[in-house]
Amino acid sequence: MRSFREYVADASQPLRRDAVDILQVNLGYVCNLRCNHCHLEAGPDRQEAMDRAVVDDCLRFVQGAGTIDVDITGGAPEANSHLTYFIAELRRLKAVKRIIVRSNLAILEEAGKEHLPAFFAAHGVDIVSSMPCYMESNVAAQRGAGVYKKNISVLKKLNALGYGTGRTGLKLQLVYNPGGAFLPGPQAELEAAYKENLANDFGIVFDDLLTIANMPIGRFRADLAAKGELAGYQDLLVGSFNARNLANVMCRSQISVDWQGRLFDCDFNQALGVPAVAGTIGGVGAKDLVGLPVKVGDHCFACTAGAGSSCRGSLDKCG
Repeated sequence: MRSFREYVADASQPLRRDAVDILQVNLGYVCNLRCNHCHLEAGPDRQEAMDRAVVDDCLRFVQGAGTIDVDITGGAPEANSHLTYFIAELRRLKAVKRIIVRSNLAILEEAGKEHLPAFFAAHGVDIVSSMPCYMESNVAAQRGAGVYKKNISVLKKLNALGYGTGRTGLKLQLVYNPGGAFLPGPQAELEAAYKENLANDFGIVFDDLLTIANMPIGRFRADLAAKGELAGYQDLLVGSFNARNLANVMCRSQISVDWQGRLFDCDFNQALGVPAVAGTIGGVGAKDLVGLPVKVGDHCFACTAGAGSSCRGSLDKCG
C-alpha cells in the first residue's frame, strides 16, 4: 500500500499549519462511558486529568494567540473539576470567539453535573453532542444500554435553555459516526433524517449535524481486527482518498493539547503519541506553530476519504 505521505506528495499540497484559529483542549481521558469506537480509549477506569497549572498555561496561550476558538474535549470534559473555572476565565478574554464543549450528553444526567447545562448557557458555550444515531438500538450498540434515553432527556433540557432553537445564539450540534467499517453518508441527508426523526418523536431541535469517520486506532481498530475487518476498512479509506480535502483538513488551523500540556497536530496524533513539537504549551506560543509541517501517518486517510472528516464535520461540501 502506498503511504499517505506519497498521496500528499502526488497532490502537491504539502500539509503545514497555516494559522492557529482553534485550540482543542483535551481535559483528560476520564469518561463515564466506554464507547467501542473511542480512539483515546477513554473510560471510567482512566486516571489522566488536566490539572489547574496546565489549564492556566492554556489560558496564557489563548491570551497571546489573537482571535481564536477554544474547543474543549476529553474523555468527558465535564469529568474534570477545573472545567467551569476554565470556561469562566476564557469568557473574560475578548479574543476568544467561540467556546465549544464536546459532550456525550449522558454525563449531564449524573449527580453533581446537573447544573452544567445552565452554566454553559450563561457563559455562551456552544455544545457539540455525540449522538451516533437517532435510533436507540444503534446508540446502545456503540455506547451502552440506557445512554440513548439520557441523551434525549438532556437534549430536551438544552432546548429549554434555548440551545438549537435559533432564538438565543446558543449553538447545538450533533455528531454522527458510523457503527461499523464504512464511511459516513452525505452529511446533509443524514442531518435531514436526524432533524425529522428527533422532532417527530421527541420535539427536539438542533442546529447542525456533523459527520465524522471513525479513525482506525484505539478501540475501533481493536474491534475491526477482532472481526477480521481491519484490512478491508484501511483499503476503503485509501481507495476513497479525495485530494480536495487536503486544503481543508483541521490540522491546517488547529492545535491539540493533551492533559499534560503536550501539543499535537490533532486529537488522533495525541492518541498515537506523536507530538507536533517538543515541550509543552507553557513554553510555546501560537506564532511558534504557524508554518510547521504536520506530522502525518496512514491513519490520516480517514480524514481525507470521501467527503472528508474533521471535528467540524465533512470537509468536501461538493463530494
